[in-house]
Amino acid sequence: MPKVTIDGISIDVPEGTTILQAARMIGEREKADRYVVPPTMCYYSSLKTSGGYCRTCIVKVTKGSERDPRPIPKPVASCRTAVMDGMEVANTTDPALLDARKGVVEFLLINHPLDCPICDQAGECDLQDLSYEHGTEASRYEFERRTFDPIDIGDTIKLHMTRCILCYRCVKVAEQLTDGRVHGVINRGDVAEISTYISQAIENDFSGNMIDVCPVGALTDRTFRFTSRVWFTKPVDAHRDCGTPNCKGEVVLWLKGNEVLRVTGRKDQWGEVESFICNTCRFEKKDMAAWTIEGPRKIDRHSVISQGHYQLKREQPVLTGPSPNVPALAKRNEFKDR
Repeated sequence: MPKVTIDGISIDVPEGTTILQAARMIGEREKADRYVVPPTMCYYSSLKTSGGYCRTCIVKVTKGSERDPRPIPKPVASCRTAVMDGMEVANTTDPALLDARKGVVEFLLINHPLDCPICDQAGECDLQDLSYEHGTEASRYEFERRTFDPIDIGDTIKLHMTRCILCYRCVKVAEQLTDGRVHGVINRGDVAEISTYISQAIENDFSGNMIDVCPVGALTDRTFRFTSRVWFTKPVDAHRDCGTPNCKGEVVLWLKGNEVLRVTGRKDQWGEVESFICNTCRFEKKDMAAWTIEGPRKIDRHSVISQGHYQLKREQPVLTGPSPNVPALAKRNEFKDR
């Protein structure tokens, strides 16, 4: 098995493993070392041929292999580059690489508007996180930005092409999950866009998954638009017996009180949907009675959605009498972020 070292951490991986997959294996093994995992905007492990478009996952190969220790002179896309035995990779330890990644982020933000205050994706947007970590204060781009009017590409999906970064994830979903793809990338170069030739043509049963895989707010749920900020909702795991083939019925319900505001697929720690769900579960079953509630959704503590979502590690005694010393009590109590 080839051995690869990423930011000083070594791991043995199967033959044919990419640098990104190896970094995620390190992140799975040692969660404290997840900084070795490059960011991604277009790669999606469950979608074939994804990756290689956005270049945010670039890394510096400082040693090619044991046989040929020469470094690769330019940054490479970790999602498309297979590891070799003895390879050494820098993800966060090379200043030149971090500067190159800032340049990639600057390109992604050339046409992307400052829609965060009104965008439904705010709070769970990969581009927001990427901009916070690798963005610059100002853009050097001086030309007129591309603008598009929002359009309905289906009964339940709104397309904001101005926000799109052309990651191709939604196209991969349409190609690999649905019966017939009716949308895609038209035109080329700086006039390329996601679109349909026929208005509101997207109506297949798994089209809602395009919303889940979109890393920005380009594709949004029309049934949830402007309803609530995600950090004001309570995500819970739930399931139902779904008769649709290829749909397990395992979802996340986003609640406000006892009202189901939206339904999404369950995502793993890398932001990828664990199993795709049908439109019936997503759009038509917004009723608590239709679901079996499993419990609160585990939310990464670094996410803004995690505020107010926590659970006691052990049962706390019921306090009676005068108000306790709140700071001292808070210090004694141990909470687990949810």
